[in-house]
Amino acid sequence: MPAARAHVLTAPPPVETWEQVPAARAHVLIFSKAPFPGYCNTRLAATVGGTAAARLQVRLLRRVLTTATASGLDCSLWCAPDCAHPTLLRLRRRYGVALHRQQQGDLGQRMSFAVKHVLKRAPAALVVGTDCPAMTGHVLYQAAVALTQGADAVFVPAEDGGFVLAGLRRRAPRLFRGIDWGGKHVMAQARRRARRLGLCWRELPALWDLDDRSDWLRARRGGWV
Repeated sequence: MPAARAHVLTAPPPVETWEQVPAARAHVLIFSKAPFPGYCNTRLAATVGGTAAARLQVRLLRRVLTTATASGLDCSLWCAPDCAHPTLLRLRRRYGVALHRQQQGDLGQRMSFAVKHVLKRAPAALVVGTDCPAMTGHVLYQAAVALTQGADAVFVPAEDGGFVLAGLRRRAPRLFRGIDWGGKHVMAQARRRARRLGLCWRELPALWDLDDRSDWLRARRGGWV
């Protein structure tokens, strides 16, 4: 199978171009842990405490839901360990989004299951987490446009070596296999996997995500949380 060539977008397309592309039928899957103290944002909780980390998770959830719903893209919330937390139920009512329980397995298996579910009724799927305060509706729309224009996959790399968005317009369950989730080589491994599968993908400019206290302070300085 021939290797694919990455198409890296170093700058956003002109507004008059990307706003005219019918990309708004892409579906955004938001992956989130329920805001239980000691369960979410565990690296950050080690320095700021479990309760503060849980409160931050609520703010991050609200932020990404506001961003996704305001972008005009359909979206749903994929929750762990389940969808029963009162905050999740309130957010479902407030934003009008469907809640789904994440399946068992590593992150790749859970993403693959959710993407398969969504692609049964949507032409493209964009998976994001809650830990990227810099995510905007413009970035989501650019990612949807990339898939509309023919890319099999689209990524927004993270500055720490991971990615903060992964999008697909067709199923590719093997894309997320064999990834060392949580490590600094996640994006590099995803690129190698995409090449082996013969996928054509695009990458948008990298963003930063929130993992530890230094990221938390950066978010506060920027007014993101």
